[in-house]
This record gives sequence, structure tokens and C-alpha cells, in this order.
Amino acid sequence: MRTVLSSIPSSIQSSTRLFFLLAATLVGAFGAAVDSSPLPPSIITAPLSVDQVVNNLVRKDEARAQALRHYESTRVYRLSYRGFPGDRNAEMTVEATYDSPSTKSFKVISQTGSKLIIDRVFKRLLDSEREAAEPEMHARTLLNRDNYDMALIGFESSAQGSQYVLAVYPKAKSKYVYRGKVWIDGTDFAVTRIDAEPAQNPSFWTKKSEIHHEYTKVQNFWLPRRNESVSYIRFGGRATLTIEYNNYRVTDSRESGNSAKATSSSAGARY
Repeated sequence: MRTVLSSIPSSIQSSTRLFFLLAATLVGAFGAAVDSSPLPPSIITAPLSVDQVVNNLVRKDEARAQALRHYESTRVYRLSYRGFPGDRNAEMTVEATYDSPSTKSFKVISQTGSKLIIDRVFKRLLDSEREAAEPEMHARTLLNRDNYDMALIGFESSAQGSQYVLAVYPKAKSKYVYRGKVWIDGTDFAVTRIDAEPAQNPSFWTKKSEIHHEYTKVQNFWLPRRNESVSYIRFGGRATLTIEYNNYRVTDSRESGNSAKATSSSAGARY
């Protein structure tokens, strides 16, 4: 029982680490497995081809990466585990700071609940995010043709704007890349949503992991708003990690040189 208990937080950390590697590499915007069922005919036709969409995504992500100089935000991490050998919960609030080109720092404001989860999940996730910001890891996990095969599977149009839906498949299996569906804003060509799962099972103790991630626009950048990662553990347990991103303060020194606070209290970032 002791062995299983100590391994559960480690498996959660391994699976949710994937999210941070994705978040750190998708500059400018940024589950479940790909749904292979056909989309309704009304949203099939798209004005651009998949090659045009990907070209625009890569080009504009590079421009946004160069423009973003600094941001600060507040995050709230929550993890709930239900199952063998016992339930556990924890919460941690963090102040996060990003400085171009690849520096991230974190300050823990408060923490409550299971010390095991705080030390072996939350704090290791912060370490993984710092690692993911390094240029070498960034290049290996970036959403582009070098790392992924992509197919256009839908085009959704609404009052909020149009979005291209891509199915993405990694060219090499790794716990640091993913397969799933990605939504691309039709005007900014930034990732707005991801539903995915790791391309490789991150741990023996994890039967399945799902990642659901949403972005919101803050000034000229698409930054994370909310992440939910669900891990199904062998022996019947389930762990749900949520991260909420609030109070963005973005400095774009190239364009404005001023710091601006996000208008939405739940505004999020993909960096």
C-alpha cells in the first residue's frame, strides 16, 4: 500500500508535466484522444487549406514570441485525488513571471492540503515548466511540421469568430508530445484550445491521461486561461488537476513599452 501511495503523485506529476511543455512552446496562443467521428457538413468547408493554416500559425507565433517581453500573473493550482489507498486534496497559489526569451520564475503565495501533493506534484510542475522554457526543449515540442503531422478536420464559425480544427499526431513518441485536437483562431492564427493525451504513457501507474487547455487573448497575445488534466490510475483511482490563470500584467516593450492588466479576472496565458 505504501508503494502505491507514493507512486500516485509521481504518476500525476509525469502526466501533467506534458501540459507545461506544450504551454511553454506554443507562443502566441495555447485530453481526450482525437474524435474520429465525422463533423456536421455545416462546419466542414474551410476557406484555407491545412498548409496555409499551419504556415500562418508558425509565422505569427514567431512574431508574437519576439514581441512578448514580460508578463506577470497569478495561478491557482488544485488537485483532487479519489481512490486507493485514500483521498487527497491540495491547493497552491503562485505568482508567475516571464522574461524574454526563456526565463520563468515563481513565488508561492499560499498552500494548503496534502504536503505530498504540494511537494511531489505542484513544485515539480514548476520545475518542469522552467525546463520546458529552455530553447532545446522548446524546439523539440513546438507545434510545427518538424514535430507533428497535421490534418484539417473542421472549420467552426460563430459570432465570436472562426476557428480551424486540426488533428495533430506526433512524428516521434515521447511523454513530452501529444496527440489530439487543436483549435486555431481564424484571424490571429493562434491556438485557442487543446484537447489531447500524451503520445506515450508517462507512467506505469497511469492508465490514461487527458488534457483540456484553453487560452484567452490579452492585448496582442494568447495566454493560458484554464487547464484541466485528468489521470486515471491503475487500481481505480482518479486525479484531477486544475490550474486557473488570473490577473495578467503584460509588458510588450517592442510595441507599447507599458504594462497593462488583463480586463478579465480569469484571463490566461500559453507561455
